[in-house]
Amino acid sequence: MENRGLISALAALGIAQALKIPLGYVQTGQWNWGKWKEPGGMPSSHSASVAALAAYTAMSKGIRSLDFAISSLFGMIVMYDAMGIRRYAGEIASEVNELQIKVDRLADQHPGVYHDHRRKHLKEVLGHMPLEVAAGMLLGIVVGTAGAALNGSRR
Repeated sequence: MENRGLISALAALGIAQALKIPLGYVQTGQWNWGKWKEPGGMPSSHSASVAALAAYTAMSKGIRSLDFAISSLFGMIVMYDAMGIRRYAGEIASEVNELQIKVDRLADQHPGVYHDHRRKHLKEVLGHMPLEVAAGMLLGIVVGTAGAALNGSRR
């Protein structure tokens, strides 16, 4: 037996990640095929997946069900985390990367000062702006509702 709620959530996640490629092109004018696997950006795939799960659950079990309550609360926590903690972690990574560049310059200006250069910059795009989360949530609601309609699970 298949789990259409899970399938809807994974479909929303995949669609959101795939949308990052053409939206990135619109923003930069360059195709970046690697965007499909990167965190952060427009739309939020985390938000899309949890919203799809909650929408599917609402349509199939009803909004008064415990399943909907659990999936909704789970979704709110994930979306809050995407806009808050993960976004701030990205901002801190950006500051650390800038500091690394400044330390590299200073070390070059002062021979004899030992500095172990980081080979890799920290990922800066980890979280989401509120608009990215809202877009992901709307996409997820559409995908979850469509998944429930295809399953004939309307309540």
